[in-house]
Amino acid sequence: MVLSKKDKLTNRLLSRPTDFEFNELTTLLSHFGFEIAKGSKTGGSRVSFTDGMGDYLRIHKPHPRKILKLYQIDDIIASLEERGLL
Repeated sequence: MVLSKKDKLTNRLLSRPTDFEFNELTTLLSHFGFEIAKGSKTGGSRVSFTDGMGDYLRIHKPHPRKILKLYQIDDIIASLEERGLL
């Protein structure tokens, strides 16, 4: 069975890796219908993702490295589970 990119990224996120990058998160969230919110400061450290229906996920964009911290991964997993997406 061949896994889709969404399934691979979901499995990777759920494994709580120490090298999950912000761009991987952006790709995964787009598969769930989220995009960076208009007016969200993409150059700043706080980024909002929206599903276009008023639901938001907010995260500090990691810098200078692009790797998310474990607490951020845990928060994202919990948020996606609350929404019934995982």
